[in-house]
Amino acid sequence: MPSSHKRIIERSTYGIGEWYGRSFVQMSGSERRRFAEIQLRPKRERPTIACPPRSIGRDIPCTKDGGICSLRRYQQSVVGDVFGVSGDAGQLCTTCPYRFYESNLVFQWIGEKILRHAKPTIVGEVGFLEREENAGADLDDRFGREDVGRIDHVLVHPDRSHLTWCALEMQAVYFSGESMAKDFRHIAIATGEDTPFPVGRRHPDFRSSGPKRLMPQLQIKVPTLRRWGKKMCVLVDRMFFDALGRMETVPDVSNCDIAWFVVRYDEDEEGAHLRPDSVHLTTLERSVEGLTAGMPVSLTEFEERIKAKLARQ
Repeated sequence: MPSSHKRIIERSTYGIGEWYGRSFVQMSGSERRRFAEIQLRPKRERPTIACPPRSIGRDIPCTKDGGICSLRRYQQSVVGDVFGVSGDAGQLCTTCPYRFYESNLVFQWIGEKILRHAKPTIVGEVGFLEREENAGADLDDRFGREDVGRIDHVLVHPDRSHLTWCALEMQAVYFSGESMAKDFRHIAIATGEDTPFPVGRRHPDFRSSGPKRLMPQLQIKVPTLRRWGKKMCVLVDRMFFDALGRMETVPDVSNCDIAWFVVRYDEDEEGAHLRPDSVHLTTLERSVEGLTAGMPVSLTEFEERIKAKLARQ
C-alpha cells in the first residue's frame, strides 16, 4: 500500500470503529459478515453477545442496538484503498458510555484524584430530582426531566465512618446522518478481507451530545452539588473534549465545580485500549462556555447580519 502522503483521497466519512469491543479494521471478513448478519435479523432472534468492557470475570451482554462501541473516520483513495485516518482527526470517537468501563480504569483514576482512594465503591442511578406534587406527568415528556432526574454514578470512599463521595457523568457522542443499517447490509455481502468503506454518510454530533444533552444536566445538578460541597466529574474521550471551546481552569480540586476526565485510545495489534489522558479542573460557568464553544458577537456585527438577511428577503 502506498504511503499516506502519496494517496489521493477520493472520499472520507465515519464508520464503525469498534464492534462488540473488537477493532473493525482488525476483524476478519468472516467476523464482520457474522456481526452484520446478526443485525439483519429481527431483534428477538439475535443471539446474546458479551460487552467486553463490562465483562470482567463474567459475561455481561451488550445492550446497545447494533453493538457499535465507537466510530472512526475512514478515507478511500482513488485506487480503492480504504484506511483509517491517522493523527488527531482519526481518533476513535466513543458512541456507547459502557465503552468507558474497560478494566474499571476510569473509576480507579477518578477515585485516586477526587477521593484519594483507588478502589471506590460505585453506586449507580441515585435519584436526584423529585417531581413536585402539582406537576403533571406530561412535564417529563415535554422537558425530559427523567434525563436529569438521577445521578448516573456516585463514587464512594470505602471508609464508611464518614460518607465521602463524588458524582460522575459519562458522556459518549451521538452521531448524525444515515443509520448503520445500510452498512450492515453492505458488510453482510462483502467478500474478501479488505476493510469495506462505509456506505452511509454520518459524523459525530458534538452539538447534540454537548450543549443539548450534557450541558442541561450540569446546569441542573452542579449548583446543588456545589452547595453541598461535592464535585461533579465528567468523563469524555479526547475527540469530544477537543471539540469543546477553551475553558479556563483552576489550580486545585478544592476550587473546582467540575473535574473533566479525558481518556484516549491507544491501539496495537490486539485492538484499542482505554488510557487516561488529562484532567481539567474548572467551574460550572467556564464549563458552560466551553460546551457552547463560542463567544457572542458584538451588537454591531449582529445587527449587520440582520440587515444582510433583510436585504435578501
